[in-house]
Amino acid sequence: QVQLVESGGGLVQPGGSLRLSCAASGFTFSSYAMSWYRQAPGKERELVATIFSSGSITTYADSVKGRFTISRENPKNTVYLQMTQLKPDDTAVYYCNVRVGRNFWGQGTQVSVSS
Repeated sequence: QVQLVESGGGLVQPGGSLRLSCAASGFTFSSYAMSWYRQAPGKERELVATIFSSGSITTYADSVKGRFTISRENPKNTVYLQMTQLKPDDTAVYYCNVRVGRNFWGQGTQVSVSS
């Protein structure tokens, strides 16, 4: 079965950096686009970034363009989200996502940006 396990969240000061990882299993990872979403308290879940199967095409929400980078290592079945210049507004639970017939989600990892 499809499993997604996120890691790498934590507490960071404004302007800091974090790298999130998502380890995937249960499907042919190299054949599917992968995405990161986030959900802040009291807000709807929003799409942050997507990387297509080959890794050559990426898309970003306007709010993170130039600060976040999504990447993948197909041999390791892992997708990453490098986050830099973090702001308090980036505070949220971050989820890894893949659509294999339907949407699958990881358990989420908390990112908190605060001084």
